[in-house]
Amino acid sequence: NKVILFYDMKPELSCIIITKNEEKYLPILLKSLKKQTYKNFEIIVADFNSKDKTRIIAKKYGCKIVSGGKASKARNNGARVSKGKYLLFLDADSRLPENFIETNLNEFIKSGKGIGTVEVRPDSNKLVYIIFYKIYDLWVRLLSKIIPHSAGCSIFTTKKVFKKIKGFDESVIFAEDHDYAKRAKKYGFIILPIHIYTSIRRFEKEGLLKVAFKIVYGGFFRIFIKEVDKPLFKYD
Repeated sequence: NKVILFYDMKPELSCIIITKNEEKYLPILLKSLKKQTYKNFEIIVADFNSKDKTRIIAKKYGCKIVSGGKASKARNNGARVSKGKYLLFLDADSRLPENFIETNLNEFIKSGKGIGTVEVRPDSNKLVYIIFYKIYDLWVRLLSKIIPHSAGCSIFTTKKVFKKIKGFDESVIFAEDHDYAKRAKKYGFIILPIHIYTSIRRFEKEGLLKVAFKIVYGGFFRIFIKEVDKPLFKYD
C-alpha cells in the first residue's frame, strides 16, 4: 500500500532528501519520518540518476521526486519545488528519533532564528565513532558564535532565509552545508535539542583516520583560506 506522509493542505515543513543509489538507507530514513509525532510535512527526494530502486522506494512512500545532482544543486532543486514555510535538509543515510521534528521545529520557530542544526550521533555502538561525533559536536558548539557549522544531514532553515542568501552555493564542492550556515548566520543560528543519527558508511569504506584528516584539513582550509571550490582530495 502506498504510504502518504503529507497532507493535501499546504505543509508547514518541507523535508528535502538528496539521493543517489540509496535503496539500502532511504527506507530507514523514510520509516523514521513516517513515525514522527509531527505530521504536517511533505517529503521531496532530489535524486541524482539512481540506477537502483531509490525512486521506486520514494514513490512508495508518497515522496515528491525531482532531479538531483551534486549536494548543493540537489538541495536547491528540492527547495525550489517545496511548499513549506520551513525547510529541513536531510541526508538519505540518516535516522530520526520519533519526536525529532516536533521538538526541534517548535524550538526553531520559537527562537525566530534563520538556521538551526542538531547534534549528530553515529548509527553504531562502536566507541570510536561515538567519541568522534562527540568531538565533532563540541567543535560545532565552540564555533557556533563565530563560524556556525551545520552538517548536511540536518539543517533547519526558513524558506525566507533560503531565498535571501540564494540557497546553497553550487560552486562549493566540499562543506557546502557549513558554507550555507556561515552565510545564514546573520539571520540567527541555533543548536536544537534533539539529535539525529547518521550512518558510518564513509568511515567503514575509507577508514576513520583518512576521513578525519579530510574533515579537519578541509575545515581549516575553508576557515583560514577560502571555501573549497576546487578538489583538495578525493571526496565522493
